[in-house]
Amino acid sequence: MNTESKIKVGISIGDINGIGVEVVLKTFADNRMLDFCTPILFGSTKVISFYKKTVNQNIQTHTISNLSQVKEDKINVLNVWQEDVEITPGKSNDIGGKYALISLNESVKALINNKIDVLVTAPINKENIQSDAFKFAGHTEFLEDKLEGKSLMILMTDDLRVGLITGHIPISDISKTITPELIKSKVALMYQTLVQDFEISKPKIAILGLNPHCGDKGVIGDEDDKIIRPTIAEIQKEGKLVYGPFAADGFFGSETYKQYDAVLAMYHDQGLAPFKTLSFGKGVNYTAGLSRIRTSPDHGTAYEIAGKGIANENSFKAALFKAIKIYKMRTNHKVLVKGALK
Repeated sequence: MNTESKIKVGISIGDINGIGVEVVLKTFADNRMLDFCTPILFGSTKVISFYKKTVNQNIQTHTISNLSQVKEDKINVLNVWQEDVEITPGKSNDIGGKYALISLNESVKALINNKIDVLVTAPINKENIQSDAFKFAGHTEFLEDKLEGKSLMILMTDDLRVGLITGHIPISDISKTITPELIKSKVALMYQTLVQDFEISKPKIAILGLNPHCGDKGVIGDEDDKIIRPTIAEIQKEGKLVYGPFAADGFFGSETYKQYDAVLAMYHDQGLAPFKTLSFGKGVNYTAGLSRIRTSPDHGTAYEIAGKGIANENSFKAALFKAIKIYKMRTNHKVLVKGALK
């Protein structure tokens, strides 16, 4: 691959006491990965060196103090802090949260300033990262605050994409949060994402119902009949191929999802529980709808196996390749649109 066309992939290293650094190192243990991208780890050489020894990954890295020093054929480590940090694999503490946020902040700044092309984030702990500087439910909400656009969380593999109408909110708030306006906005985001980021010219989107059996005609709640069905009908009048609502319990088990380019679930666990059952360990979390591209693996910090050298890097590697592919497809789409306008 021509080095001039290599995509610069920024990587926030996540909670330093989790498996983030380990899966990053294992991903780049194969030197062929450098044929596809130029990686830049936002963290500390000392942290990277600790995990090289701990999980027995003897790979060469290139230490830099600013982004002008990036080398395309190296695994670049940008030191965004200099001090010694106590690393305790498997432990959730304030240190892990503090340095996860520093890494995330610096990588997002680079993304905004076009110093990197895409961002792949290693897992954070949503509890210990909370501070005056981070009052968000997770990466998705943080990135929406920092970047342009409205976010849509999509968990995906090559043959399954699941987006969420509502995200990280309590179950008690779901039914009152779901409105025709929210459904329309999420469908619009999913539709645009499938067109510009996945090159699907006429996407087919399935929408799940809220209540068991989609309410059984009002016996188990009336939101499906009063809000969701009429909204789907309105969207269909715009010419979009949107269908539903589908009862969530049988939708995945019957493999009905294979008939659609994407699925929109009404709430977090309705979509993510079946997704992870079908795809755990190879899925990718994509924050769609924003001005920049960010992906992450579909797992968390996994403290229980941190520092033991047994973490599986497949999901992180998939996130890396998806970020690169989406970047290329979005770039191609912009060129095509610009040409069409001319």
